[in-house]
Amino acid sequence: MITPRRWFDAVSFCHQHGQAYTLVTVLSAAGSTPRELGAKMVITGDRQFDTIGGGHLEFEAVHKAREFLAQGREHQHVESYPLASRLGQCCGGAVKLLFEVKTAHCQTLAVFGAGHVAQALVPILAQLPLQIKWIDNRQDAFSGLSIPEHVCTIIDEQVEGELQDLADNSMIVVLTHDHQLDYRIVETALKQGTFSFVGMIGSDTKAKRFLTKLQHRGFSSEQLSQFVSPVGALSIPGKLPIEVAVSISAQIIQRLHGHCHNSDTQHVEKQVTV
Repeated sequence: MITPRRWFDAVSFCHQHGQAYTLVTVLSAAGSTPRELGAKMVITGDRQFDTIGGGHLEFEAVHKAREFLAQGREHQHVESYPLASRLGQCCGGAVKLLFEVKTAHCQTLAVFGAGHVAQALVPILAQLPLQIKWIDNRQDAFSGLSIPEHVCTIIDEQVEGELQDLADNSMIVVLTHDHQLDYRIVETALKQGTFSFVGMIGSDTKAKRFLTKLQHRGFSSEQLSQFVSPVGALSIPGKLPIEVAVSISAQIIQRLHGHCHNSDTQHVEKQVTV
């Protein structure tokens, strides 16, 4: 894992790894000050990236940033600091600091596959409070794509192996170009049994074929209750990539708000009667 050194790399790092942080910015600077207007640093619960000049000013800023993190809510705060005896500094100037507190996105969602639907889906999901991992097995899968800054892209020839690194209660969306690969991901995910949602794109015929095979492999009704296919909100029609992406996004939003029974239950009931 590469450790970031500059504040902008640290912001991206924190988003990719679901870490809460406070971004501290020198909002104004008057007189003699350690750093110029716009200098920034990033503070997490146990680390600091970049600097606003060091000394007692930075010590006080780090302490304040961690106090805000402990409150567990996103907000902004501006505070003025005279660089005088109170801070043990004799610069004689004054600075105003902006604290921008960002909470951790604890819910992880992994998207397997980087085809047309995934390309339409990920930018929508990136606007939600999620830690997103976008995974494919093709070396050029993400070439030329515009990746949202806090989405973590992963290329792995054995993509199902990435499942073991996902946090418990993660959500899985399977959108690959290969039905056999889809099956390996779904089977591995259900066998692991730590995920709250395993959704897969496909027709009703594909879903029934997969379900029958999983039942023959000995998966219980409880295990299969996490498997949702075709993935997406049933009330949203259309087969264009953006239409399917909106449908899947709607279902994810329902789950994030705890309203998953309407659509997911219909999928499950249809499956278990096969």
